[in-house]
Amino acid sequence: MTTTVQLPKSLVEKVVQLAKATPEQEICGLIGHCDKHYECYPIDNMAMDTSVLFALNASEQIAAFKTMQASGHDFFAIYHSHPHSSAWPSHIDIEAAEYPEVLNLIVSLNMPDDFEIRGFYLRAKTGEEVELIL
Repeated sequence: MTTTVQLPKSLVEKVVQLAKATPEQEICGLIGHCDKHYECYPIDNMAMDTSVLFALNASEQIAAFKTMQASGHDFFAIYHSHPHSSAWPSHIDIEAAEYPEVLNLIVSLNMPDDFEIRGFYLRAKTGEEVELIL
């Protein structure tokens, strides 16, 4: 797995913008990648308590995968936010991870007037952090 990942500023800004739009709820979605182009696919959070959990809407997730495939994009990452905690994967994030080969981006809005973003590969019931170059 890659231990360093470079993310374009526009992608980071988009994910942070989505998180700030609903700062009291975890937002979530997928990111597709082709050449130097990244595309965000926001997906509704279907968790029972969206302030502390995320669960991708299954039908929207399938639609995003179909759109990615039709656009020639590879499945690059899953993103979600942590409104009130750091940008580290929770125990539930790690346990529920289904795509060990895909980067997981977590945006934290827990810092006054700022944000934190970190990337992880979640596999074998652990989270392996990668260095993000923004």
